[in-house]
Amino acid sequence: MVILELVGIAFLTAVTALLLKSTRPELSFAVTAAGCIILLLLILDLVKDSFSVLGDIAGQTGIDAALIKTLLKMIGIGYLVEFSAGLLADFGQNSLADKLIFAGKIVVFVLAVPILESVLKLISSLISLI
Repeated sequence: MVILELVGIAFLTAVTALLLKSTRPELSFAVTAAGCIILLLLILDLVKDSFSVLGDIAGQTGIDAALIKTLLKMIGIGYLVEFSAGLLADFGQNSLADKLIFAGKIVVFVLAVPILESVLKLISSLISLI
């Protein structure tokens, strides 16, 4: 099971970082960052298989593939920003983590504008049918 691998890597990273923190704090930081990157890469490997399924669903339902792609980008940005902000907070950079979250919200908003435009066009066409 993949979740056991993820939990194992997380605990191994945490224990190693704690042991190194008192003697070699600079290595503790490096170990934590490396563990987080490994976790992120494993998760991305899991998620990539789901993208083809979503593409198939979009093709069967007639939903524009660009819309699905934009929604996936928005979800990915949200997860990546949350993950990165948590890592920054762990390293005592709370102010930077807050700014990263704000920047992520702005990026998601910019990506959402074309979707909002599509929804408004759809509503307009439905109203014209009445």
